[in-house]
Amino acid sequence: MSEKEMDKVNLLNFDRKGMEAFFVEIGEKPFRATQLLKWIYQEGISDFAQMTNLSKSLRNYLTEHCCISAPEIVVEQNASDGTRKWLLQMNCDNRVETVFIPEEKRGTLCVSSQVGCALACTFCSTAKQGFNRNLTTAEIIGQLYVAQNRLGSDKKITNVVMMGMGEPLLNFDNVVAAMNLMMDDFSYGLSKRRVTLSTSGVVPAMYRLTEECDVSLAVSLHAANDALRDVLVPINQKYPLKELLAACRENAKISPHRTVTFEYVMLKGINDSDSDARKLIKLLKEMPAKINLIPFNPFPEAIYECSSSETIERFRSILNNGGIVTTTRKTRGEDIAAACGQLVGKVADKSRRHLKLAQQAAREIAK
Repeated sequence: MSEKEMDKVNLLNFDRKGMEAFFVEIGEKPFRATQLLKWIYQEGISDFAQMTNLSKSLRNYLTEHCCISAPEIVVEQNASDGTRKWLLQMNCDNRVETVFIPEEKRGTLCVSSQVGCALACTFCSTAKQGFNRNLTTAEIIGQLYVAQNRLGSDKKITNVVMMGMGEPLLNFDNVVAAMNLMMDDFSYGLSKRRVTLSTSGVVPAMYRLTEECDVSLAVSLHAANDALRDVLVPINQKYPLKELLAACRENAKISPHRTVTFEYVMLKGINDSDSDARKLIKLLKEMPAKINLIPFNPFPEAIYECSSSETIERFRSILNNGGIVTTTRKTRGEDIAAACGQLVGKVADKSRRHLKLAQQAAREIAK
């Protein structure tokens, strides 16, 4: 965003409710919000002068006082499997990464919610960088805006997963506003089943999400007991499995046949034994759940290795035979470091907790 634009109101920061409030505040009718949303997200128009169903005086006001400012692409990479990754410039000299994963019948965009991540999960490259700040609504929805404009009409984004850099529920208001835009019929119009939020288990915010925003829920589980999950996903020390699963059950009550997806990264010799699989079945036996096994994607200085394909297949079979629908996520974009857990961006770490926690995890695992 240029210095001139920084003095203006960035309209990408508003979902429909926020946009209606903005127009009422400047003396306009609330329906102007739907007109503007359609111009921005459905027509791809950012020049107010071209928004012909707005009055000339309103167009002049918007031109003088407002802007439509999305992140800028710094680097674009294309993987051999068709995956595309963009390094996007945010304000304050920070950068995040966004990934598009094409498949035969759908196109999935993996969106970031923070610059870095404060949770320091020990198997994740993003967490290794530490944390700088939350992204604004404009910076979150702007990733979809930039990606769709870049892809053009050839490849359509049909699904969005909030699984990029950061913990979405620690940036609740901005993430929910962005997801509202993704699902709004006057913007992108995605089905609530096609927008998925992944959390490491911020339990109070999970209850709030259940009440305020009906999107698909994915939970980064990765262990079937508190002792191991305390190491792999340190937030478990604050919100242990009993509390996490209670919040998941509440979310599953939103509608009949609803399930919660549990993500489980496969780490050689850490969480991939037959015993681990059986413990997982016992843990989730009364939960409307499905499990997504994720082969660990290595990164520099990682302290883990990926389970063998044979181990992963055996683990999956045990879970399926135990009554839990289980799939193995296909690794995509690995040759451009776009696979799960590999996103890094450019983060000026303000926390420095990641190094301490990684060292602590290494000591615990070595015991």
